[in-house]
Amino acid sequence: MAKSAPHVYLSALPFAPTCSLVSTHYSSSFPRILHVERGQLSHWPSSEMVIPNVGDRVYSIGLSPDGQRIVSGSHDRKIRVWNATTGETVASPFAGHTSSVLSVAFSPDGQRVVSGSHYQTIRVWNATTGEAVAGPFAGHTNSVWSVAFSPDGQRIVSGSDDRTIRVWSATTGETVAGPFAGHTHSVWSVAFSPDGQRIVSGSEDRTIRVWNATTGETVAGPFSGHMHLVSSVAFSPDGQRIVSGSHDGTIRMWNATTGETVAGPFSGHTSSVWSVAFSPDGQRIVSGSSDRTIRVWNATTGETVAGPFSGHTDWVRSVAFSPDGQRIVSSAFDRTIRVWNATTGETEAVPFAGHTSSVWSVAFSPDGQRIVSSSSDRTIRVRNATTGETEAGPFAGHTSPVRSVAFSPDGRRIVSSSDDRTVRVWNAATGETVAGPFSGHTSSVWSVAFSPDGQRIVSGSDDRTIRVWNATTGETVAGPFSGHTDPVRSVAFSSDGQRIVSGSDDGTIRVWNATVAGPFSGHASPVRAASPDGQRIVSGSEDRTIHVWNATTGETVAGPYSGPTDPVRSVAFSPDGQRIVSSSDDGTIRVWNATTGETEAGPFAGHTSPVWSVAFSPDGQRIVSGSHDRTIRVWNATTGETVAGPFTGHTDGNHERR
Repeated sequence: MAKSAPHVYLSALPFAPTCSLVSTHYSSSFPRILHVERGQLSHWPSSEMVIPNVGDRVYSIGLSPDGQRIVSGSHDRKIRVWNATTGETVASPFAGHTSSVLSVAFSPDGQRVVSGSHYQTIRVWNATTGEAVAGPFAGHTNSVWSVAFSPDGQRIVSGSDDRTIRVWSATTGETVAGPFAGHTHSVWSVAFSPDGQRIVSGSEDRTIRVWNATTGETVAGPFSGHMHLVSSVAFSPDGQRIVSGSHDGTIRMWNATTGETVAGPFSGHTSSVWSVAFSPDGQRIVSGSSDRTIRVWNATTGETVAGPFSGHTDWVRSVAFSPDGQRIVSSAFDRTIRVWNATTGETEAVPFAGHTSSVWSVAFSPDGQRIVSSSSDRTIRVRNATTGETEAGPFAGHTSPVRSVAFSPDGRRIVSSSDDRTVRVWNAATGETVAGPFSGHTSSVWSVAFSPDGQRIVSGSDDRTIRVWNATTGETVAGPFSGHTDPVRSVAFSSDGQRIVSGSDDGTIRVWNATVAGPFSGHASPVRAASPDGQRIVSGSEDRTIHVWNATTGETVAGPYSGPTDPVRSVAFSPDGQRIVSSSDDGTIRVWNATTGETEAGPFAGHTSPVWSVAFSPDGQRIVSGSHDRTIRVWNATTGETVAGPFTGHTDGNHERR
């Protein structure tokens, strides 16, 4: 960049992350260029993509030779193939194994996939259609932990709990070499050398062996040094070195001929190392661990050159470089696959301390610059929507979990409701109570909202009623509105302030003026959330569906939308009314076309527990979510990428949603 014409880069410079080298070095030289007002990243994200809902715990992944596809093997007995750029499934699940798929790999030409199973068999599949083209190969007497193609694609090597290694014809399934005996415990990992003449194996006996791929003779080893089982091994691209990862938490580099340790042990992981791989140029090593992180190492010095990459919420079982070395793909027991930028190694966002328990409600300020959140820790916090820094709070006063919060239309006040049966209004900047507590409800207050002019507040309660309050004095100006036969979980004003919509555990939605319309019937279970844009009402229910209703007639105008696998906890329209965001007990967030019901984005995965609350930013570009996992996240509403967070801090997770 320093040697090129500056104008070539001026259009891109404003969008560079604020802490990136490009931004810090050049921005001061061009003070009059465009500035991003909100939503700008502070660092280049390391996680480029997350593939959620991959079926079940993923034991193994592999990249196609061209880097365009990812194959995964899972506990649910299925093999899946994914587009490595979009995360979409490009082939239906391959079914045939009768137990967990422990290992998968592409053939060198990318046309086939080999898989090894807990029930002792190996299968070869057409990578496009999923048809079984060879197998099952029988011979092993215990679980097959590792499989790989030879460089010419004609042979397959396998390692098993039966302590042996076998070489098979990839076409006929006949054993062409082996079983190779020598290890005294399970063989966890096997790989061919680049020339196909040798095989390396790693075992639970803590050793590594190198075998003649034709005769099965041990040509090097056993290599000793690891203090626990060797879970992963790989040859360097030139075949001169072998890298190994172990449950002793370390990585070692060996001379493939002599067995001498040429580098390591590399230390940094705090738990078992499950998977290791060389970069295509042999200069770097990637590792995945039970500590839930991925690290990139200098293959010569053992220094960490990128990472640890954080994002997975369970053991990282498999890692691999893309063919160009620019990306890393990983899979974990959290049932997701992630694609990372292998060069930057900068974490997407730093966790911010604050709440100490489940986050029940979140909302953007009208200008999109701040986020307000409430928690079972009985407090309210206001954060910078970009950095996650606490700008105000915690606001203390409620004596029980705070179930709902919202900004006033001018952003200067915050309203909150609690299990302590009260409603409070706070100065959004100082946290001082400016009105309340408003008393009248006889049970927990689950939902509150300001009227469009900020003069009134509506609340819904476990006492089955809705009340409207003067936002300044706290006097009841309308209600209590009775009609629901179960707790009222969600309330909101229409855009003109003339109507109120409510959703209840009685499975109905009502519109009040006092009562203009309703109840709207259709859901088969309690209604947990409802949000109006004036003309329509969207609702989400424990029946796992979303409905859109005509706000006047109560007719269903769209839906039911299906997709969530657990109750829907929160729904909201985008500012332009074209999209709907929903969150669920399944831990995911989805964005829907408000007219057709098609999923436009998501499911967004990252939360590890039910997501209680979601909302769009004023410009519709971002979504904020709050979860029982005690964190808040901000997402790109189109791509589902995490653009800020997780913001952490809440600690009291004992209050379960009823």
